[in-house]
Amino acid sequence: MTRISASALRLPSLLVVEDSNEDFEALQRFLRRSPIAIHTHRCVNGEQALAFLYRTGSYVEGDAPRPGLIVLDLNLPGTDGREVLRRIKQDEKLNTIPVVVFTTSNNPKDIEVCYRYGVNSYIVKPIDFAQLKRDIEMLVEYWFEVTTLPDSAKD
Repeated sequence: MTRISASALRLPSLLVVEDSNEDFEALQRFLRRSPIAIHTHRCVNGEQALAFLYRTGSYVEGDAPRPGLIVLDLNLPGTDGREVLRRIKQDEKLNTIPVVVFTTSNNPKDIEVCYRYGVNSYIVKPIDFAQLKRDIEMLVEYWFEVTTLPDSAKD
């Protein structure tokens, strides 16, 4: 299988906001198997994600491109994913970035709150490895092959 570089296709990057090393490694493993080489950035908590998006703190001079898609865990230390989602979707400069919540929470209140805040998709992380693989493959295919994402060069 030939891997196609995301930059060759002019695909925007992916921001993954995930505190679990195990979950992030599983996601990375499946992304590496994808026919598309997606440039991925990781933040491990809500404060870091907001600093990345607003290019503050250690991201002022660093590599913090505007992502074309954000995969966001809800249960983060400190500022949780609900607050990160709320801030993204209330900000005129960030609200066009699609956000996919990828979480273990199947709590109807969490689902309701996230859709009220403007989440683009809500996926409950499956426990089954084969289903996790299928979900990640579908996520990549839909958001990076089927859908046209916002131009990542615009601020």
